[in-house]
Amino acid sequence: MKIPRSLILAGLLGANQLALALPSATDRVYTADQNSNTVSVFDPSTNQLLGQIVLGNPRPDVLSPLYRGEINVHGMGFSPDHKTLAVISNGSNSVTFIDTATNKVKGKTYVGRSPHEGFFTADGKEVWVVVRGEDYISVIDPATFRETRRIPTSVGPGMVQFMPDGKLAFAVSSFTPQVDVIDVKAHKVVKSIPVASPFSPFLQFTPDFKEVWMTHKDVGKVTRIDTRTLAVTGVIDTGFITNHLAFAQVNGKPLAYVTVGGENAVKVYSTGPAATLVATIPTGALPHGIWASDDGTRLYVGLENGDGVEVIDTASNRVIARMGGGQAPQALVYLSDVALPGSADNLAKRVNQDSTPLSLKAPKGQGRGLVVARQLGVLDALEVSLFKLKPDTRYSVYLGTTQAGALRTDAKGAANGTMIGPLRTFAQVEAAQAAPATARILVMEGDKGPDEATAVLVN
Repeated sequence: MKIPRSLILAGLLGANQLALALPSATDRVYTADQNSNTVSVFDPSTNQLLGQIVLGNPRPDVLSPLYRGEINVHGMGFSPDHKTLAVISNGSNSVTFIDTATNKVKGKTYVGRSPHEGFFTADGKEVWVVVRGEDYISVIDPATFRETRRIPTSVGPGMVQFMPDGKLAFAVSSFTPQVDVIDVKAHKVVKSIPVASPFSPFLQFTPDFKEVWMTHKDVGKVTRIDTRTLAVTGVIDTGFITNHLAFAQVNGKPLAYVTVGGENAVKVYSTGPAATLVATIPTGALPHGIWASDDGTRLYVGLENGDGVEVIDTASNRVIARMGGGQAPQALVYLSDVALPGSADNLAKRVNQDSTPLSLKAPKGQGRGLVVARQLGVLDALEVSLFKLKPDTRYSVYLGTTQAGALRTDAKGAANGTMIGPLRTFAQVEAAQAAPATARILVMEGDKGPDEATAVLVN
């Protein structure tokens, strides 16, 4: 049985000295990079990118009908012994198994439509992958890489995690407002718990496993569930685009850290009966995945629009380092004691460059917008996400006086799309606020011309 290094450190150093411990050179931080289709590998002892495991080509190369690599590298889980990563690519419906000591792919399994996340059971004998585009969990044998069965769930399972005794699993949903509680041995849902929203991409247990906390990305909330009574014990209003969460013991107290993408912040909450906001930590663009080091002294935050990872010191609640990584990192995990110090075996150099993120604001109303420019070789991509606008309405995006594209909002007033062209230089100038007002990024309702006075969103 692997003993977490945090427990060993606690015994050696004592509780008062534990916060002084630093990450080991044998530890690693991993991100699943959705646009570059890589797994980025970081050394937390030096806060440096060691390299990337290339699973596919960066966008837009994946559009060819002859393309064979992985698409939308998105989710990530790991074995209890930390020897294996399970990486989920929801565009190519695959689970890639990676040896953490060598960074080599040792197996691959194709599952149903649009898997999202996958995790090993507590005994490490099975891997459960939620098939979000359908209504089941795919169970895989990690020794043979074969699917052995399917567990029916509510429509759109988003993530699954296991209690340490191996008896129960909890699966949230991305399309159904409920949590499925599963008997692990029987491979059967035994209870469904109603929750606040149908869009829940992530869940995590408190350090004592007495509660499971889940995020609601669409409504900016976190729900708490008692793992013994299987009842909802509270709902916290966290903020616009609530993504993932992590827990860390700080000064003997368990705290929750929630990435709030729309506010570019990590919010820190107490975990008592009445959770309260303890601190708000500013971050880079669109924080998404988050995981704590074993000893709780550091938190690692993936920046979806910042193409990298930031390091938070839990003693001071501030960002102390930034590491450039893959494009659009989603899931992030921290694993201890997995590789030789400084080892970069079988890793490629970084395949992408830094992004240029921007935010859009509404002169009037509640509209919100996020923009990120990324290099695609000769050309560039301008990814635009719009929120809180009129539903089912066409909006035009202008770079200065040139229309770059148009988007139509859904029933909730949200839209996203990618425009391709020579755009990155323009965005870099905008980010530096060096361009005249006539060269700003504008979002107009319908096909109106670029007039800042009537723009719905501007940067």
